[in-house]
Amino acid sequence: MNTFLARAQLFSAIEGGSIFWSNEIITRGAIEVRDRIIAGRYGEQNSALKIAERLKLSRGEEVLAEISKAGAFILTPEDIDWPLSLSDLVAPPIALLIKGQREYLPDLINSISIVGTRNPTPYGRRIAEDFGAGVADHEWAVISGGAIGIDAAAHNGCLVGEGVTVAVLGGGFNKNYPAAHEKLFAEISESGLLISEVMPDVPAIPHRFLTRNRLIAALSKATIVVEAAFRSGSLRTARDAAEIFRPVMAVPGPINSPTSEGCHRLISERVAELVSSVSEVMELVKPLSIK
Repeated sequence: MNTFLARAQLFSAIEGGSIFWSNEIITRGAIEVRDRIIAGRYGEQNSALKIAERLKLSRGEEVLAEISKAGAFILTPEDIDWPLSLSDLVAPPIALLIKGQREYLPDLINSISIVGTRNPTPYGRRIAEDFGAGVADHEWAVISGGAIGIDAAAHNGCLVGEGVTVAVLGGGFNKNYPAAHEKLFAEISESGLLISEVMPDVPAIPHRFLTRNRLIAALSKATIVVEAAFRSGSLRTARDAAEIFRPVMAVPGPINSPTSEGCHRLISERVAELVSSVSEVMELVKPLSIK
């Protein structure tokens, strides 16, 4: 079995975000790790027995056929267009599933993630749209999570600005979560990229959103939080970015607005730089550009 097929099998059998399995595959290679799991060399640690059962049920070719049937392709670290920025993570993905325009993958080298609450105010939605369009106007890509609220506004702003936008999803491509974004995801796949770390029929459940947040942080040069409650999940993305030394920015809001408490918290804790315009954002990130 070649490395590509072994990695595809491991991708389908192992939940993303595992530091142990990521390190094993980096150290030993996909083929050896696959064979060791099936042979029971890992005992019961890190769900090895369950993973072994999954590996025995599907061949690499079957995994690839399932991915292709969903209109997607698998991207691995061995591919020339694999985003090298993902190596900054303590648990780099085993592989990624991509739906959309492969030629836009190099655009991720100059990209900004825009994240925030699923329940934005009109102010937050307008700012996210404006920032999405403004980043596109500077010919940088916009990355977000495809969720209702700030994510959708950032994607839509970038699309209006005729830029490249990327949605990193918490579930499989066949699940279309949230269902209300079926049209948005279709538009993104036509002029950008959809990215997932799970197989097409895997559902989006809470812990997978937290796991995918690290990908949003690592794929981009910097992260902007537009609106976020005090315990918003988007703060996790911001902290994931800070942990791998990516610049974090936050947009201020009214001091009595619950949807801005998270942004003010990031600013007061000096995790994030305060920004109020796209020009300020670009001043911070353009020195990081290779162009």
